[in-house]
Amino acid sequence: MTTAMLVALAAAIAPGTKAPAFSLEASGGKKVSLADFKGQTLVLAFFPKAFTGG
Repeated sequence: MTTAMLVALAAAIAPGTKAPAFSLEASGGKKVSLADFKGQTLVLAFFPKAFTGG
């Protein structure tokens, strides 16, 4: 799933709806998936990479 697809899904999912399965590259290059956090509270924070030097 691409970043653009995740953004589109985030805009379309109503509060209280289960998130679809996905995986992404976390900071440090590690690939993680939603399933890695099953049973835990998870907060996703997205920051734009543009103009951050990263």
